[in-house]
Amino acid sequence: MPESTSFPATYEGVRLLVKHLRGPDGCPWDREQTPESLKHLLLEECYELIEAIEDDDSDKIVEELGDVFLHLALQIQIGTEAGRFSGERVFDGMVDKYVRRHPHVFGDAKMEDVSEAVPRWDALKRQELEGSTKSILDGLPKGMPALSYARAVQDRAARMGFDWEDYRGVVDKVAEELRELNDAESPEERESEMGDLLFSVVNASRWLGAEAETALRLSNRRFYNRFTTMERLCRERDQSFKDLPLDSKEQLWEEAKAIEKG
Repeated sequence: MPESTSFPATYEGVRLLVKHLRGPDGCPWDREQTPESLKHLLLEECYELIEAIEDDDSDKIVEELGDVFLHLALQIQIGTEAGRFSGERVFDGMVDKYVRRHPHVFGDAKMEDVSEAVPRWDALKRQELEGSTKSILDGLPKGMPALSYARAVQDRAARMGFDWEDYRGVVDKVAEELRELNDAESPEERESEMGDLLFSVVNASRWLGAEAETALRLSNRRFYNRFTTMERLCRERDQSFKDLPLDSKEQLWEEAKAIEKG
C-alpha cells in the first residue's frame, strides 16, 4: 500500500493520488464517480472554501483549497480515462488563454493604471467573439447562484453601455418594481415581479459597490447567529422559545444583537 510520501506535494503528486484512487487497487467509491455525480460535491467544496475565506481562517482555507483541487484533479482524471481530454490540454488551454488576454504583460501593449484592465479585457473578449453569433453574456454559466448571475450579467451589460445614468434611476426602478409586486394578483405574477424586484436590488447593490451574493450570505449568517443566541438564552432561562409571545421574542432579538456587538 503506498504511503502518503509516495505522492509528492505537487500537482503531479495529486494526479498520481487520484489515479491510484480510481485504479484497480483504489477505492470503489472513487472508481464509480462521474463528472455528473461529482457536480454537487464540487459545488459544496467551493462554498466551504468561500466560507473559510470569509472567516479569514488560514488553516481552513488550506484544507478547503486542497478539497477543491482534489475535485479538479478527479475531473481531469475521469476525462483522461474516457479519452475526452488530458491534463495537458486543460493547462495548455488555460495558459494560452491568459497569455493572450494579458498583452500588456506578455506583449507590446501598455497599461498604465488598473482602471484600464476591465475595458481592455472586454475588448479582447469582443475580438474573440468577432464573426461569432455568441453574446457577451454567453460565457456565464446559467447554473450560477441567481444573485451572482444577475450581478454578472449586469456588469457585462453595463460595460457595453447598457446602464442607468445615475443611482437615482436605479433607486426609482427598485421602487417601481416594489409597486408592481404589491399590485400583482396571481401567484405567477407575484413570482415574476419578485424576480424583477430582486434583479433591481442586485443592480442597486452593484451601483453601491457591494456584492449582493456576499451581502445576503453575511445577513444569513447574522440571522443564524442571533437566532441561535435567542434559543440558547431561552434554554438557559428554562423558557420555550416557541411559546413566548412575539414582543418577548423581539426583546430577545435585541438582546442577541447586543451580545453580537459585544
